[in-house]
Amino acid sequence: MLCNFRCGIIGVIMIITNAKYNKDFSDINCSVNATIDGVEMLVPLDTANRHYAEILKQVADGDITIAEAD
Repeated sequence: MLCNFRCGIIGVIMIITNAKYNKDFSDINCSVNATIDGVEMLVPLDTANRHYAEILKQVADGDITIAEAD
């Protein structure tokens, strides 16, 4: 894993690939499927969730995109 100096602390950069939204029965995005550091995860759309917060950061930085749900 790579180290990064962020906000005055040294942190680990999450390697995020294959990010894709999931929809609920009301056809509303409810989570993101993603591979994070080689592990497939279902990530809730909650900014308090560290994985979702990192996904949003990497999207904002232009490093990744989140595919639309099927």
